[in-house]
Amino acid sequence: MIWRPDRDWIEESNIGKWLAHRGISLNHFQELSWSKPEVFWPDFLDEVSLVLKKKPKRVLDTSLGREWAKWFVGASLNISDQIKDSPDVMVRSMNEEGDIKELTSSQVLQWSKSISSWLKRNGLRKGDRVAVYMPMRAEIVPIMLGIVRAGMIVVPLFSGYGEEPIRVRLEDSEARAIFTVDSYKRKGKEIEPFRNLEKFNLIKIALKTNKELKDYWNLEDLLREGGDGYEETESEDPLMIIYTSGTTGKPKGCVHVHGGFPIKAAADMYFHFDVRKTEFVSWISDMGWMMGPWLVFGSLILGANMALLDGFADSETLQRFISSANVKVLGLSASLIRSLRASRPNAKLDVRVVGNTGEPIDPESWNWVAEATSAPVINYSGGTEISGGILGNYVVKEMKPSAFNGQSPGIRAEVMREDGQAAPPNYEGELVILSLWPGMTRGFWKDPERYISTYWSKWKGVWVHGDLAMKDSEGYFYILGRSDDTIKVSGKRVGPGEIEAVINSHPAVVESACVGVPDQLKGERIICLAVPKIIKDGLEKDIVNYLEEKLGKALMPSELRLVPELPKTRNAKIMRRLIRNTILGRDLGDISSLENPQSLEIIKKSIGK
Repeated sequence: MIWRPDRDWIEESNIGKWLAHRGISLNHFQELSWSKPEVFWPDFLDEVSLVLKKKPKRVLDTSLGREWAKWFVGASLNISDQIKDSPDVMVRSMNEEGDIKELTSSQVLQWSKSISSWLKRNGLRKGDRVAVYMPMRAEIVPIMLGIVRAGMIVVPLFSGYGEEPIRVRLEDSEARAIFTVDSYKRKGKEIEPFRNLEKFNLIKIALKTNKELKDYWNLEDLLREGGDGYEETESEDPLMIIYTSGTTGKPKGCVHVHGGFPIKAAADMYFHFDVRKTEFVSWISDMGWMMGPWLVFGSLILGANMALLDGFADSETLQRFISSANVKVLGLSASLIRSLRASRPNAKLDVRVVGNTGEPIDPESWNWVAEATSAPVINYSGGTEISGGILGNYVVKEMKPSAFNGQSPGIRAEVMREDGQAAPPNYEGELVILSLWPGMTRGFWKDPERYISTYWSKWKGVWVHGDLAMKDSEGYFYILGRSDDTIKVSGKRVGPGEIEAVINSHPAVVESACVGVPDQLKGERIICLAVPKIIKDGLEKDIVNYLEEKLGKALMPSELRLVPELPKTRNAKIMRRLIRNTILGRDLGDISSLENPQSLEIIKKSIGK
């Protein structure tokens, strides 16, 4: 099925009006957005009436090199300046029981002022890191905006993390305080996140409902604080550290700034998703994944409202949420779309625009959600480091299932061959970015070398994103998967090194390796192999129990097998590619560099292939 825009989309959409007003085509728009950034981005900020207390001296500064580009240099911008003092509802959340919580724009403004004031009165200063470990409750919005209002750096953590992933991120960011809740429900089960914080020595603030917590400040008391801890910040002052996983070592703390992430998010929402003022936008996600902050900061700039689902999105709950929260623009992951399609194939979702991100989507699921919503399906692919999309759909052009009909604003994307040349049509290659854009991460927290080696080391001046992609003869892009070992489970990137580190911390384990394999619902699932010191009865179960306690269910492998050795090269590099291909029964290719090829036969027997 091909989706074709009617006259209303061509004439009345944000992108349609932009093109008509300037007398340009969609192709010309995309080219201008990356070839003349000094013109395009100020034009966009004027279009959405972004409040700048002081105008920038320069729109783009590359004096430190392309890798360290700065934007809107000298502009005075604290993103919390965009909160309106208005009685209109700004945030609406719903839990699994169907209870609705609403906050007006004036409440969000007042609460963010109180939180910023309290943080400063308790010794925190500009640049301090403050973590947020909460489900998608309405209160999370003024908490995040209160932190950045004080000039501090928000560190959002996935609400499903166990103690160990939290420890890694708190220690790396050196967070001085953390906001959480005493309990919430997920799939009808009570979750008590405060228990994962017991060992950490920092200021703890909780939204209390039914628990007596020691050593915690009550969020309700903070909200009655009054005052305003507002801090004047510039465009390049850090706003957020949001962690994303890589293939080895600890997670990468992507540093984003006031004049970066929010502006890129807003542009993508405006041009790809046709988000309009005062309508409710939702992405079924978590604040610890990029789409959570993307929703908050992008909506804030555009004057749109936010709808948050606090709970599990089964078909019935999602339909009730859309109706109760009046959601008009809805974002989903491909894995959730597959799950909804399987559980209720005849479901109808009454929204104006629907988005899909996280991983490649199969044509059958794309067609299903297009029919279920009678709306354009905006395929959208990018990353935490990007602040949004590299590729996306525009509603003024025909859309194909699983494909992207354009490049995101400010992005000049290309598919490259191994020799660094542009790939011909229908050729699988590396997805790269040849332009600069405001939302690019300002490096990894305390690890600039890793940032350079991750994205900028393959070809000079070229951002290599780590995705395999292809363009067809009509110029439509397709994402084919990851070119590195990062695993994507339900659209969320999981680094094998992070899980392996926890497995390896078990006293009976020598080493381990984890890979992602295709899964019909989740996109990928995690399979781990562990080399024990001694194989004994019950050890697999003991390790699994240990992982559940340390990792939480979100990062749990679907399978764990004990093996005597892992396939390695002569320089001791574990060959995850060969592990994955062995598990999937694929051709192994050249294995001449392997020190121990017999290990692959052992893996095959262990997995049952």
